[in-house]
Amino acid sequence: MTPSAGSASEWVLGVDSGGSGLRIGLARAGDPQPVGTVVSREPVRTGAAGIDAGHLLEQLLPAARDVLGREGAGHPAESGGRVATVAIGAAGMATLGDDLRATLPGALAAALGVRRLALAADAVTAYAGALGPRPGVVVAAGTGLIALGATLGTADGPGTWRRADGWGHLLGDCGGGAWIGRAGLEAALRASDGRRRGSRALLARMEAVFGPAAELPGLLYPRTDRAAVLASFAPEVGRCAAEDPVAAEILREAAHCIAEAAAAVRPPDDGGEAPFDVALTGGLFGMGEQLLGPVREAIGRHLPYARLVPAAGDPLDGALGIAAALAMDELLLPADPRLLHLPAMPEAEPPESRA
Repeated sequence: MTPSAGSASEWVLGVDSGGSGLRIGLARAGDPQPVGTVVSREPVRTGAAGIDAGHLLEQLLPAARDVLGREGAGHPAESGGRVATVAIGAAGMATLGDDLRATLPGALAAALGVRRLALAADAVTAYAGALGPRPGVVVAAGTGLIALGATLGTADGPGTWRRADGWGHLLGDCGGGAWIGRAGLEAALRASDGRRRGSRALLARMEAVFGPAAELPGLLYPRTDRAAVLASFAPEVGRCAAEDPVAAEILREAAHCIAEAAAAVRPPDDGGEAPFDVALTGGLFGMGEQLLGPVREAIGRHLPYARLVPAAGDPLDGALGIAAALAMDELLLPADPRLLHLPAMPEAEPPESRA
């Protein structure tokens, strides 16, 4: 049975699940600005089966009930509506989301009465938050880096997603926080050894943050959060870049990687001269002008017809926007089995029968 289109009186939930934990927002279907939020600082576990759906639900359901209760959304008679739709953006959804896709539709229908669900890669919710439902390119960069491009459906065919990088700190994420931090630490160790392309400035910062050079491998290699530890040194590279040519070159190379990823996912255009929007989102760009200046220059070289625009919102805003649009039958972003999955939902019991 296909559910009817939602109304502005219905409530929607947006969820942003990443390396720093969960953020949950509640909004009206007709206005995706959150009226209540809950934050959990515990990241969802990943195991042999991928992202652990049970662990996500252990955190999501109590937090969702909390925000729903605070806003009077738990009972339609009190709120003038019902919780119709949930959109979850999760890091690793594209490749590690099988347990979420199998478990969440039934679990959320049973626990919250959800009738519609969107399961999205965190890059998709980052895209939706930054650009909304329009074609273009978004580069999301924090510890890692991924570029995502979208075209919308027309009478000639459905829309499509294009992605570049996002392969993790061992195989890619070129230009992201872990990549910059690793390059900075390598330059520091080169200086410690007396090799070329070393940086005495970065060596001093490395020793201040991590201790003597000889101890760094023992501190870093056994850790399961190596990518986050590497990324923690990226701001030090940014601080040194104003005076240190090695650090400045690292950021220029990172900017080249960012522009290259954006160019790989640009909207297809036979002439190559149609303008399109590019937005940058994620904590890495908080590094400021030391990185943003080289990025603007690199994008100008690689994508001369791109318009670099500010991100309108963050991934939680994107999840709420997707949920609101889905509830109103107005979702324009393309569905995709791995990037933006819209599963069939079981019939939810009326809230009165679950009380």
